Amino acid sequence: MQAPAPVHFFAEGMPEKLSDWNVLYLSNGKLNLNTGVLPYDLDTPLFSDYAHKLRTVWMPEKKAARYREYEALEFPVGTIISKTFYFPLTKSGRGDGATVLRSEDAALGATGDGLALDQVRLVETRLLVRREHGWVTLPYVWNAEQTEAKLMRGGEIVPLTLVGEDGRREQANYMVPDDNQCAGCHSVDLKSKDVDPIGPKVRHLNHDYEYVDGRENQLARWQKIGYLSGVPAGDLPKNPAWNDPNASLEARARSYLDINCGHCHSQKGAARTSGMWLDAATQELARLGQCKLPIAAGQGTGNRPWDIAPGKPDDSIVVYRMESKDPGVMMPELGRSVVHKEGVQLIRDWIAAMPQQQCDK
Repeated sequence: MQAPAPVHFFAEGMPEKLSDWNVLYLSNGKLNLNTGVLPYDLDTPLFSDYAHKLRTVWMPEKKAARYREYEALEFPVGTIISKTFYFPLTKSGRGDGATVLRSEDAALGATGDGLALDQVRLVETRLLVRREHGWVTLPYVWNAEQTEAKLMRGGEIVPLTLVGEDGRREQANYMVPDDNQCAGCHSVDLKSKDVDPIGPKVRHLNHDYEYVDGRENQLARWQKIGYLSGVPAGDLPKNPAWNDPNASLEARARSYLDINCGHCHSQKGAARTSGMWLDAATQELARLGQCKLPIAAGQGTGNRPWDIAPGKPDDSIVVYRMESKDPGVMMPELGRSVVHKEGVQLIRDWIAAMPQQQCDK
């Protein structure tokens, strides 16, 4: 298979087509990764209407990201991070492309060997581009023919029918975010409002990945190919997968909340004024929402008294908002149109397992 021209980094402007960047290319019925484009995944992915994601990173020659213990890696100017959202097709959906499988993100076929287009529906590819003045977000939406993705800065709604393994169907209005929504999620510091990556943090990357040439720890692979520097010796931060049966309930729930909520609900994030911080660094129980009264939540409380009522998931606002599809109530506020039932059950189980206590107003 002949690869296209090398990856093209645009220091300025907003190319109208995803193919202009040459990060990904179509050939022999597959969406392929160009030379030097490294696939990766996260221990727990952000929930996006059951979409699967092919994540990649590319950096200019002789440039590397620098290790940071808690925040996202410090990437050099010229970095291109891509995230392609796709759904496995059901047998009945291979004709229309709108009937897709409702399944957890397992990076199906995303080992670096490409995505087979007769097995998946490509929806969008988001680029995070590190320019001299900072990060730029660019959402590209794939056409119905699956031949090109075009820049859609105003966002888009993509109607899909999700089909579970049990045959049950659920309608989803998958939302491609607009410029403001992209910036809203990726502005992890409310004061500076700078756009930054969310996923590529050490604790989310510190696990094995099935590359084309074998299985290897992702941080080790990044160092081996010159994409990561400054890594200290010894044990590194690590989150478990939210559905890892070998991890504790506490660790799995905290990992789920960290990736889905922690970029906003943190000491610096957009939801810091809520007083509930759900990132990995927070350990204080009151900050985590236990026996905490809501602040300016309005209808988002569901008439429940506490953000988290230990031992009582049905009295907890967190569960109510995760179970809602009402735009004025649901959490997270963006990125989903359906409820992540399995994720809600995890948080329910976590709260139910907490020792019950009488919260004082």
